[in-house]
Amino acid sequence: MAKQQQQEYVLEAVTLEQVVDGIEELVFHTNAGRMPARLHPAPAGAPAVVWVGGAGGGLDGPAWGMYPRLAGQLAVHHIASLRLHYRQPNHLEECVADTLMAVQHLVQQRGYGAVALVGHSFGGAVVISAGALSNDVKAVVAMSSQTYGTNLAPQVSPRPLLLLHGTTDEILPATCSENIYDRARQPKELILYPNCRHGLDECRDQVDTDVVRWLQKSLGAA
Repeated sequence: MAKQQQQEYVLEAVTLEQVVDGIEELVFHTNAGRMPARLHPAPAGAPAVVWVGGAGGGLDGPAWGMYPRLAGQLAVHHIASLRLHYRQPNHLEECVADTLMAVQHLVQQRGYGAVALVGHSFGGAVVISAGALSNDVKAVVAMSSQTYGTNLAPQVSPRPLLLLHGTTDEILPATCSENIYDRARQPKELILYPNCRHGLDECRDQVDTDVVRWLQKSLGAA
């Protein structure tokens, strides 16, 4: 049987559709499809965060729109945010490639510095894989993560890894993040939220606080 040729992904262009309340509505054009994105800009050289969703993709994240909410908070501290929607949601390798192309754009074309990745559910596996593969990534946050696709968790080190999970997650049990934590190397941190479900709605305020504080600390150190 002939070995299947590996797909090479190329980011061909990024177009600005419009700017609404200071947020840039972008489209990433690749040789394998288009990705909508929203950029909350910061000055060149500033750190940046890439936010990716679960199996269905999307731009807003869990917990009643966590991604735009926290992107706004981080912008006050001169940290940029790119909220990214996958070309092919729920296809792990494709979504990892999307994330890596977004990181490349932020660093090489926009001039941002240290980059952190944040993903929820399926997106937890995406950011763990992408974080392990990119030298430009300096920190990774996986929330309510699945375990499938996290075999590169040990290679996230020496980048810091933060794992968040609700103890009453009805989709993916908290043991998923505990398993990832056990396999990952230092520096790593696991936070469990009692009586919080998969979407993190019940613990939204505490998750917001923990993620913003951790990102500021990790990107500042980087």
